Amino acid sequence: MRSTDLLTVGEVAERSGMAPSALRYYEQEGLISATRTTGNQRRYQRHVLRRLAFIRAARNVGLTLEEVSAALATLPDNRNPTKADWTRLSRTWRDRLDEQIAALRKLRDGLDSCIGCGCLSLQRCAVSNPADIMGSQGSGARYLPRPLRVSSPGRR
Repeated sequence: MRSTDLLTVGEVAERSGMAPSALRYYEQEGLISATRTTGNQRRYQRHVLRRLAFIRAARNVGLTLEEVSAALATLPDNRNPTKADWTRLSRTWRDRLDEQIAALRKLRDGLDSCIGCGCLSLQRCAVSNPADIMGSQGSGARYLPRPLRVSSPGRR
């Protein structure tokens, strides 16, 4: 391998659009790997950019880092995903996306009536949630469709 095949943290961050702290975190979690120079500086092989693109796409779908890690672990010898790998792995995410799409449509169609927070601040809430009945079912936006109540994935 030539030294020109290795990228610095800054180069990978610029090319991938990810923060250097995210790269260090992903390395710590075993999602990507780096070598070290004699001065202990990280160097990434150029192909890590494909792996980072896969991670970003999977996170945008709503996968947790644990799910991303599990998906990447199905690849032989921890190699980068190919188009065929992406097709196979992304098929398993279709149901999740369909649920999210349906929930977003429901949210869009009901936006003018209630935000689902149970705060009684909107005139409609007094009708939908008299005396804050939904508060007894837990915190948060109880009327919000379940797929949209999941905490959003972090930026890492």
